[in-house]
This record gives sequence, structure tokens and C-alpha cells, in this order.
Amino acid sequence: MTTTKAEQTRARIVDAALRLFRSSGYDRTTMRSIASEAGVSLGNAYYYFGSKEHLVQAFYDQIQDEHAAAVTGVLDAERGFGARLEAVLLAWLDVAEPHHEFAGQFFRNAADPRSPLSPFSPESAPARETSIALFARLVDGSDAKPLAALKPELPRLLWLLQMGVVLFWVYDDSPGQQRSRQLVTGIVPVVDRLVKLSRLPVVRGLVDDVVGLLQTVRS
Repeated sequence: MTTTKAEQTRARIVDAALRLFRSSGYDRTTMRSIASEAGVSLGNAYYYFGSKEHLVQAFYDQIQDEHAAAVTGVLDAERGFGARLEAVLLAWLDVAEPHHEFAGQFFRNAADPRSPLSPFSPESAPARETSIALFARLVDGSDAKPLAALKPELPRLLWLLQMGVVLFWVYDDSPGQQRSRQLVTGIVPVVDRLVKLSRLPVVRGLVDDVVGLLQTVRS
């Protein structure tokens, strides 16, 4: 497939922004410096991206695309829910690893609930929904048989689990962020058991209460 000149320019601007975020920091990087690094005019940079925040949203989208591509093989071949979940969470760590150095800079801004960089913001909705759709694919193609009331909510709950892993990873200073990987391999069996237990009559009432609470909060 041929990449258009506009797509090439857009990708060059995103790549330039990421280089400067790493070398200079997010706060000190300006749209003017990004345009200069990308070899385009300032007006051209603003034509594709209205602000630095829009560039970060493009980065989020890029990460989601790379994550989806990285897990395609295992989701096509593996049916075990636990194995699928572990593969998806570890693949995110693999994809994000090159960006760990400046992830904390993003988080300082993303932690503000009013920031467009927040993963819960309206501006982040496309990347968020893409990630939730990936978890829906994980659930649908697996051998998991959660309670009917839980199944529609499970992808969003798994996305929230990933957000917890991301937060841990941002502050993980262990070599290669090995503690984050240990967290994933340790928590996945627990989640796997909880999903299986959701079908037991003794916990169905509790599951219904949790699902009802989630629906109330979201509305």
C-alpha cells in the first residue's frame, strides 16, 4: 500500500516530537522546535496537529496500533483466557518499553483529570476504545465463560487493570522494568480464577452488584 505524502509528513512530525520529548522533555518541547526537527514549517505542523496534546494523542494511537499488531499471533492461536491476558499485558510492556524514559513526564500531565492527555479524557476516547476493543477480542476468542451479566463489562475492567499496570510501570525503576512483568505474571492467574468463579451461584449476586455499580458510575 502506498503511503501518501500527507501521511509521511504526519508521521515525520510525530517521530520528531517523540525524539524531542525524550531529549528535551515534554514541557520544554515547543511546536516550533518540533516543526524544525521535522523539517516542516510551523504552519504545516499546526495544520496536522493543533497542539502538543494532539501529538500525544497521535502517540497513543500509534502505541495502540503497535500493541494490536504484536498480539495478533497469540490471539489467533491461543484460546486460554489466562494465557491470552498475560500475552496482551506483556506485549503492551514490550511496545511501551522504548518510551519508558519520558513516560513520567506524560504522566504528570495525564494525572490531571482535566488534562486532554488523561486516558479517561474525551480527547483520549479513540485510543481508549481501541484498547477496550482489543480486550473484547481477547474475551470473545477465549475459553472464558464469565457470567452473562459480567461479559459485556469484562473488556472495560481488563482495560482498567492495564491502566493499573501502566501506573506501576511508570514508576518502575527496576532493570528492564522486570517488576512490572512480575506483576503481570502474578496477577493474571488471580484474574483468571475470579472470572471462572463468577459463574458460581454463591458469587453471582456479588457480580450483579459490581456490574450494576459500574453501570451507574459510567452513566
